[in-house]
Amino acid sequence: MTIGIDDGRRAVARFMDGRVLKGITHDFGPGKTKFHLALQGAGKPVEIQVAALKALFFVRSWAGDPRRVDDNSFDHAAGQGRRVVVTFLDDEKLAGFTVGYAADKPGFFVVPADRASNNTRVFVVNAAVKKLDWVGSVHSDFAAFGPGRPPAR
Repeated sequence: MTIGIDDGRRAVARFMDGRVLKGITHDFGPGKTKFHLALQGAGKPVEIQVAALKALFFVRSWAGDPRRVDDNSFDHAAGQGRRVVVTFLDDEKLAGFTVGYAADKPGFFVVPADRASNNTRVFVVNAAVKKLDWVGSVHSDFAAFGPGRPPAR
């Protein structure tokens, strides 16, 4: 089966423990607790527990460009939803747009602010979030509320 670059199923699973797996998923859903990833060059897909993940990155290319640093500003960004900067527990930052954030869900999607990013969208696991900054919001520092748990609005 030949998979096109924009098929939306090419993913990189980054785990809380630092492991990284690259493959294709056909059954990921934001409300599911697990999904399968068919690894590059492997036969049988592996089962992935969402709770073990930092995030699931849907990518244009598995190789990407390791020297490239995404622009986490919103200077040239255009997108739908609320502007957010996610700081993960490992201090990595991701800036983008979300329409589906809810503290009581396993996670939420972010479309990167940097249009040239290798990531087309990222499913951020709430348990892996140190802090959320809502860009343009008066209440932007949610660190006191715990990982991924800003106050309800």
